[in-house]
Parts: sequence; C-alpha cells; structure tokens
Amino acid sequence: MRQKMKQLWNSFKIAFSMYSRIPVPKSEWTKEYMKYTLCFFPAVGGIVGLLVICWSDFSSFLNLGILARTAGLALIPVIVTGGIHMDGFMDTADALGSCRDREKKLLILKDPHCGAFAVLSCVGYFIAYGGALSEIGRGNLLILSWGFVLSRALSAFSIASFPMAKETGLAASFSGTAHKRAVRGVSAVTAAGSAAAMCLLNPAAGLLCIGGAILSFAWYYRMSMKQFGGITGDLAG
Repeated sequence: MRQKMKQLWNSFKIAFSMYSRIPVPKSEWTKEYMKYTLCFFPAVGGIVGLLVICWSDFSSFLNLGILARTAGLALIPVIVTGGIHMDGFMDTADALGSCRDREKKLLILKDPHCGAFAVLSCVGYFIAYGGALSEIGRGNLLILSWGFVLSRALSAFSIASFPMAKETGLAASFSGTAHKRAVRGVSAVTAAGSAAAMCLLNPAAGLLCIGGAILSFAWYYRMSMKQFGGITGDLAG
C-alpha cells in the first residue's frame, strides 16, 4: 500500500511538472512512476477552471472593465500551463497549413520555428476566444471551467487509446509507460463527472458544450489518423 501511494504521488508530481508551471517537488521520470501520470492530467484543468472563476469574481469585486476581465480569463490557462497546449495548437496549424505529405507534416510538428500559419492561428484564436469570454456571464463561465477538466480527460483517454503517429516523442513515452486500463477508466469517469456537472449547472448550455466536445473529439481522431497516421503530443495537446 505504501509503495502504491508513493507511485501515485510521483505520478501526480510528473503530471503537474509536465502539464503546468505549478511548482511541485521533483520526481524521477521512471516507467513505474509514469504509469498513472495521465490519470492526474485533468486535475491541472481543475486548477485552471478554479483560477478562472476566482479571477472573474475578483475582477467584479474590483469593478474592472470588460477588457481587463477578459484579458485575465484568456491568459490564465496559458500562464498556468506555460503555453504547452498553445504550442501544440500552433505546431499543428503549421503542419496542416503546409498541405504537404504525412512525413513532411510530422517533421513540421518537430520544427521549433514558428511559421505564418501558426501565428495567424494563434492571433485568430485569441481574438475569437477573447470575444467569446467577454460575452460570458458567471453562470456559463462555471460550465466553461468544467470544460478545462473535460478536455484534459479526453486528451488523456486518447493518448492511452489511439495509435501513435511515431514511436518517439512525449506522447509515445506517456502512452508506452501508462497503465492504459487505469487511465481509460479514470479519464472516462472524470469526463462523465465533468459532463454531469455541466448539465446540473445549466442543462441546455451543458448539453451544447458536451455536444461540441464530442464533435471536436471525433474530428481530432479523424484528422489525426488521416493527416498524420496517429496522434502526437502536439495533436493531443
């Protein structure tokens, strides 16, 4: 029992050190300790969602304008995660925008340079996301906050379930060392719990968000298989 708790604790630390910039004690990245790392991935989303709500309430308390409130809401996920998901989004935009063959697209994902499609996608994302956030009241913001948990649960599930585009890279490492049955189970329960919370807060808006998540997840799988022959860390992010 003590060994299992130590294993889970180290998996927790690896998850937060990999997927966030939240300070945690160091841990050795061994196969034993990485088995359950993906199980704790949605917990990072929980922290992001909590901070989003706190900033919304704090900005209201200070009577800040809509621009200051929106800027904080848009930047919190990037600050907490260190931009790891935005990096994956931009790399993916560059790869897809290139319209090259599969091998070239995989090389573009690894390229540290930033292309025009990445920049345009990043700018477009923040304009659209900021505009949407400026129109969201606190009630629907609570639903959005659960989305940070749901999206990470689906991402963890995909890493433990979908074929890898290549045998190297972080996604392949986490997939290869993961206790896949445990990750799938925890991810499925977490996703279901998040979806239930959304519906309890507002059935109509919750179902709309869940439907969007399902469609996005299906598109993500189809696009990854067709364009890259599997998933990578960038695509999962």
